[in-house]
Amino acid sequence: MDFNGLLVGLGNPGAQYQGTRHNMGFMALEALFEELPRLAGASVEPLSGAKFQCRLWRCFLPGSRMPWLAAMPQTFMNLSGDSVQPLMSWYKLSPQKLLVIHDELDLAPGRIKLKSGGGIAGHNGLKSIVQRLGTQDFYRLRIGVGRPPDKDNVISWVLGRFPSAEKVLAEASLKEATEAVLCFAACGPAKAANQYNGRKSPVFQDKN
Repeated sequence: MDFNGLLVGLGNPGAQYQGTRHNMGFMALEALFEELPRLAGASVEPLSGAKFQCRLWRCFLPGSRMPWLAAMPQTFMNLSGDSVQPLMSWYKLSPQKLLVIHDELDLAPGRIKLKSGGGIAGHNGLKSIVQRLGTQDFYRLRIGVGRPPDKDNVISWVLGRFPSAEKVLAEASLKEATEAVLCFAACGPAKAANQYNGRKSPVFQDKN
């Protein structure tokens, strides 16, 4: 079966990492899967991803002629490319068919941004994927988690969970991410970026 492309949510496997900032990619795919049964003609079904070291699904998204693959690498974040590259090679998908969903320090909680290519801003999951694919030219959906007050505390920050004051922003950004992925699939990356990149969630308050 041919596929429109691959949606990859980044995170770390294991219960100890559930709900952490670094697992926003996983949470975004989970939010998408929760929404699909409510949409006409949409569905999601699990596939075997063992040989690709990932959890894998086939998704039928509104407005797409062919299904999409969706994956959560189970390699841990800094080895995400060891899952993504073999998966793309097996299904003969080019980097332009890849959308990686990940946490982003340079965006405040409650904000999302879609981009194509560019740098990796120190994100180890993106670094691994770029190294294995040999290119930066794939799409990324960045979900804001903000930067820690202590700039030397990044690791514990991304492996920590949102405080109660920010949970509503995190939940809002996951809803926005679901809408952005659906728009990306149905209408293309240009329209999705135009519609969501400058948008603030209703609960977002910019403190700058």
